[in-house]
Amino acid sequence: MGGETLRRFKLVLFAAGFIVLGSSHLSAQSGTTYRDGPRLTCASDDGNRHYCAADTRYGVRMVNQRSGSPCKQGYSWGYDRRGIWVDRGCRADFIVRVLYSPGPGYPPGKPGYPPPPPPGAVITCSSNNGGRNFCPANTRNGVRLVRQRSDAPCRSGYSWGFDQRGIWVDRGCRADFALGR
Repeated sequence: MGGETLRRFKLVLFAAGFIVLGSSHLSAQSGTTYRDGPRLTCASDDGNRHYCAADTRYGVRMVNQRSGSPCKQGYSWGYDRRGIWVDRGCRADFIVRVLYSPGPGYPPGKPGYPPPPPPGAVITCSSNNGGRNFCPANTRNGVRLVRQRSDAPCRSGYSWGFDQRGIWVDRGCRADFALGR
């Protein structure tokens, strides 16, 4: 009976090891290098959503797609306060911006938060997931859209605008805005 129990134990141990090794590729792969700024590789190798921790306050830019699956912002990749997320098989390299480009949830004038960008700066403001987002900025000398980054339209008064507090975007608009001097 002792030999039979030992044989079953070995079989269970072998099966458990096979399962662990076979599922090790299911986690998101991420790594950071510092060429061209903080660069991060984030992957959804199993087709599910994964987060890669990153400070996204100033925005994120995809610089190199590594997967055969499409990497489209808002569809198979995006970012929020938790970091960069990838989904649906997207695997890509991202640069976490270190210049002015505040993300959601980072109001000006609070301890631990970056100050708003100075006049003359260009900032990126993104409506992730189609919702309204506010980017703190000094808008007293005006704002102009300099580059649309989204497929969704960016039209003044409809999907973007500004007031004395900063720039707002909505309905999937993602764009670079120049602050007047």
